[in-house]
Amino acid sequence: MPDGLRKLLSDDVIRYIGVTKISGPEHKLRAFFRKTLPPKERKLMQGEQMIGHIHSLESFGTVDGPGTRFVVFVKGCPMRCAYCHNPDTWEMAGATDMEPSYIMEQYHRNDSFYQNGGGLTVTGGEPLVQIDFLIELFELCKKDGVHTCLDTSGIMFNPDNAELMKKYDRLAEVTDLVMLDIKHIDNEHHLDLCKQPNTNILKFPFYLQEKNVDMWIRHVIVPGLTDDDKYLYDLGYFIGQFHNLRALDALPYHDMGKKKYEELGIDYRLKDTKPLDTKVLIEKKKVILDGIKKRREELKAAGESFEHK
Repeated sequence: MPDGLRKLLSDDVIRYIGVTKISGPEHKLRAFFRKTLPPKERKLMQGEQMIGHIHSLESFGTVDGPGTRFVVFVKGCPMRCAYCHNPDTWEMAGATDMEPSYIMEQYHRNDSFYQNGGGLTVTGGEPLVQIDFLIELFELCKKDGVHTCLDTSGIMFNPDNAELMKKYDRLAEVTDLVMLDIKHIDNEHHLDLCKQPNTNILKFPFYLQEKNVDMWIRHVIVPGLTDDDKYLYDLGYFIGQFHNLRALDALPYHDMGKKKYEELGIDYRLKDTKPLDTKVLIEKKKVILDGIKKRREELKAAGESFEHK
């Protein structure tokens, strides 16, 4: 039996299987034994890694953080955003199980492409649904000196859960950047838009600032839903207080996900909504920036500094 396989398995498992000739990549061996061994014997496996339920991998992402990035799309999300263009990631069904070591193998196949300030981004779905897997993957990234980026809605954040917060603390230690997608600054509108409240979501930036994790804010501007100047200004005024804010991405609504809804048999609320015009996007982003500017003027007048250290 190959040494690599023997390291994965205990003597009891080897005796149970009764094999002496088996080979293949480590992640495939793990997957094989996970499927074939009974539960009791599976527990005997050594060096077991967390399993990620993955939708897909993308090798050359250019809109998922700084530089060129390897992008991991995970499955599972409790949000039901009206404009979501990945409804096929909501449920776990149809996921491909992958281990962090396998994903890192895929990343390193194209190392040279990520040397321009790029790295690895996990998006979804909602990555924080699979926080244990995410932690293990990012810890492997840090061992290899890979820049890590988390693209999240923040919906899973819960500062009142002490055990969960221990996991967030561990994750924060290996996360270089969080791209936080704030769907709507107003809770009632957020409930209508996403079927979830934004109460804990709006607490997440305070935690990221406390942990010195850089943050980009993303906001999709949807005609008739998230384009009200009052709420855009309020969003800017809210995020303007954070010292770890590094960028604002105001994103235009597009209808490229419409076909997916048809294929999945899901009613698409925005089927008659036209994509946002670029000129309008520029105007709306300025409203958010005005809110940021106002908040920072007030805080600077009170003695706070916003110089990036």
